[in-house]
Amino acid sequence: MLELFLLVAGAHFLALLSPGPDFFLLVRQSLAAGRRRGYLTALGIAAANGVYILMALAGLQGLARHAGFSRWLLVSGAVYLAWLGWAFWRAAAAPASLADSAAASSHERNAWLAGFLSGALNPKNALFYATLFGLLCARGMALAWQAACGAWMLLAVLLWDGLVAWAAGHPTVMRRFAAQLGRLHRAAAVFMWLASGSLAWQWLA
Repeated sequence: MLELFLLVAGAHFLALLSPGPDFFLLVRQSLAAGRRRGYLTALGIAAANGVYILMALAGLQGLARHAGFSRWLLVSGAVYLAWLGWAFWRAAAAPASLADSAAASSHERNAWLAGFLSGALNPKNALFYATLFGLLCARGMALAWQAACGAWMLLAVLLWDGLVAWAAGHPTVMRRFAAQLGRLHRAAAVFMWLASGSLAWQWLA
């Protein structure tokens, strides 16, 4: 069981290292408004992952095999990523000042929700956890060990995203990226739209 635990934990951590919508949202929030907002966004992302982990423990791997559920995830994810791309592109036209802490704090209450929606409406998260826990069930792993795997994955998401927020929110990093914030927004917007288009294509296929 320990060998299987390490295998799954390693696969999960490698997946974390691959930049996706959550990563770009987290970096943008931290650069634009500092570490506090980045940490709140990271908490939201971790909460969404936690929901999928609990669902996987409760049998998401069976639900994910239903075409209707998978298609709903694809449509929801495509719409949200398209909207998120538009929000990034609009922000690029007049990027917020990194020193404007008053404006940043007014949006802190939305940072957790933005992170949660980014993680919850990404169908890859649901399918990823369903696949991992499906593997654990197929290998006969006890529920207690599965719960331990889930707890480790949740902790890994929180620590990694917190580290990203800390690095992006560092004053030196913020100063260096301040002049590039508009380009970062546009690049993130294009990425979100490509990801949205990919999900829409899978839905139509």
